Amino acid sequence: MEMTRERLEGYRSCKEEIRELQYRLDHLGEGDSLIGNDVVFDYRTGYPKPQSVVGYDYELERRRKERWEKLIEKLQSEVTEVEQWVENIPDSLTRRIFQMYYIDGVRQKRIAKKMHLSQSQISRKIDGFLKDA
Repeated sequence: MEMTRERLEGYRSCKEEIRELQYRLDHLGEGDSLIGNDVVFDYRTGYPKPQSVVGYDYELERRRKERWEKLIEKLQSEVTEVEQWVENIPDSLTRRIFQMYYIDGVRQKRIAKKMHLSQSQISRKIDGFLKDA
């Protein structure tokens, strides 16, 4: 699959979204977010009499859990693809630049200082590699 700048830049957002969804899953059902109410008809008197029923919504819990787990799986797949793509960059310098910039979130100026290069060299390395890839 083709790697784009957008996919690389979305990596950290995907990682954060996975953490958020995992937190939601871990705390699903806490508080009263899954307490619901419904109306049933009581026929004991011979005529339908509406009555409110309050309780835990197990169906809503199941649907949310299923939806969030699928989303986590999809996001994890995207994260894994980006990480593998970066790991498979043949040139060590370029791979380290991509690792620091896209995976770790280090700014180009700091990468340049760490690698004893100019910021424009870092930027050209990234642009050149993405153009060729």
